[in-house]
Amino acid sequence: MKYDLEERTAKFGEDIIKFAQKISKNSITLPLISQLVRAGTSVGANYCEADDAESGKDFKHKIGICKKEARETKHWLRMIVIAEPELKDEARRLWKEAKELNLIFNSITNKLKK
Repeated sequence: MKYDLEERTAKFGEDIIKFAQKISKNSITLPLISQLVRAGTSVGANYCEADDAESGKDFKHKIGICKKEARETKHWLRMIVIAEPELKDEARRLWKEAKELNLIFNSITNKLKK
């Protein structure tokens, strides 16, 4: 099986959207949902841009954004669990995927430095 990071990041964004739809809407959660969806879906969007990068420098920059967005997604998931403790298990699963993606992009950037 071919390892497809584009598909994995797209699936992650889809899972973030589905998770966000389960969160109750109130004055605390609405901004958190917005931030989570922005960060979680931008991982895949920036990976697509990296894949079509015009230069090595452009590729490195876009991969760096992927790394930051994956890390930011972990932060928003943590905040949502405080607001909606009953979503902890699903948030934990997404948090682990965000962490893995962050580590993958970190590895890519480290290889580019060599």
